[in-house]
Amino acid sequence: MANSCKVFSTLLAIFAVLATVAAVSADSAENEGQKVVAEEQEFVWTLDHTNYSDIISRHKMIVVEFYAPWCGYCQQLTPKYEEAASVLSSHDPPVILAKMDTTVPENAELARNYTHNGVPSIKIFRNGGKTVHDYKGTRETDGIISYLKKHAGPASLEIKSKEDAASLIDEKKIVVVGIFPELCLEKIKNFTALAEDLRVDYDFVHTLDAKFLPHGGPVDKPTIRLFKPFDELYADFEDFQVEAMQNFIEETSVPIMAILDDKPENQAFVNHFLHSPGDKVFLFLNFTTDLDLFKSKYYDLAASYKGKEANFLLGDAETGKRALEYFGLNTDQVPLIFVLAMDGTKYVERHVQPDSLAAWLKDFKDGKLKPYLKSQPIPEVNNEPVKVVVAETLEDMVFNSGKDVLLEFYRLGCKYCEEFAPVLDEIALSFENDAHVLIAKIDGTENDIPRERFEVQGFPTLYMISTAGSLSRFEGNRTKEAVIEFIQTNRGSPAPSNFAKSDLTVSEHAQTDSMKDEL
Repeated sequence: MANSCKVFSTLLAIFAVLATVAAVSADSAENEGQKVVAEEQEFVWTLDHTNYSDIISRHKMIVVEFYAPWCGYCQQLTPKYEEAASVLSSHDPPVILAKMDTTVPENAELARNYTHNGVPSIKIFRNGGKTVHDYKGTRETDGIISYLKKHAGPASLEIKSKEDAASLIDEKKIVVVGIFPELCLEKIKNFTALAEDLRVDYDFVHTLDAKFLPHGGPVDKPTIRLFKPFDELYADFEDFQVEAMQNFIEETSVPIMAILDDKPENQAFVNHFLHSPGDKVFLFLNFTTDLDLFKSKYYDLAASYKGKEANFLLGDAETGKRALEYFGLNTDQVPLIFVLAMDGTKYVERHVQPDSLAAWLKDFKDGKLKPYLKSQPIPEVNNEPVKVVVAETLEDMVFNSGKDVLLEFYRLGCKYCEEFAPVLDEIALSFENDAHVLIAKIDGTENDIPRERFEVQGFPTLYMISTAGSLSRFEGNRTKEAVIEFIQTNRGSPAPSNFAKSDLTVSEHAQTDSMKDEL
């Protein structure tokens, strides 16, 4: 389940098509003016490891940007964030915007909790930090201001007339309405608490009379009515226990068939699909040529699985190109059906036909399909000192090789991996006459990594897999001497007697290197 959670969080980042950062449009004179304003009065508070806990704990709401000075997206955001902070400082009540530099070593441990999908990462802390929400607005000044003004106000707004309902209920969005024709303090309290907790993902309103609402009949007891722009358009629910309400909202907010295309209004429903429990079924098409052939059959298939722990998405291949690439697939293989099971296992059928969808999915449910593994091609020649491992050869070369294996997880373009590459070559040469030791590497972004075995949070990451069956992660300074000692300490086979003493000498300055090129 941990593996699938990580995959889902990555997919959320990939599918967040509306969160694309716009290019900086302000000219240099305007930028200079903004710098002067920032110097004269700093509206964005600066947090670090010394004041973070104290400041967060003292505020009902505070917005924090986790950034890196070298990050181009962060640099683009900076003037817009500062301008928004200056405007919001005059809001009633004031909305506080802050920032934390994630590259400061003392801040790294705090920031790591909030930067899983990279920087810039904006979080909304509420109630002294007891709840933390992702910022889901745009990264333009006006968008930041309007989004945070809304979220600084009440979690649920009251509808007192049909005019209120028309202005507060957006027919293109999911809106949760608490209807209270009779006073019930416990139910009102629970609804308000839920609205506060889920306000980032849903709009909440409340009313005393259902007659003001656009759909549904009258009610004579407290009722939750969820409006949605798909399927049956609304659904009622009467259990005001917080967990029951949350489950109802989450389940009802997932369309029978979510649509991934270039329409911004569909993005929220894609996110609900990704957050939903159960198996995820994706069908990617060329919408221009294939949509009419597949859409109705796929919808009927999705409807037949409703309530059976499976959720469905129909995606345009061009819009979902990055998601396909993440799984090692491409647009040339569509029409393509893909399943991401609850346990993180994947299954795929390329160039699928409309009439074969149901049979293929039944075979998946019956356990008749072979799991799909994202893997680079097996190298035809693998005679360098550092051997290349891919997902398809991981079991044979690493776990079943009968050798002690030092395995590096790397990423192309990672500067730390590039700096370490010649060191790893030297280490491999040091063991070239030791038949019991294998030095190897695997691209951690182009091959599926068994997360139940390896925890890879950044690159490069080194693991030792010994002939005794132990698995050890290297945490030291990435010098030749330190890594060689790590190998000799954790190997399962005996070291040869003629191994050079110089290779076992650890640098006096070796120390833990926490520098990681984060995923």
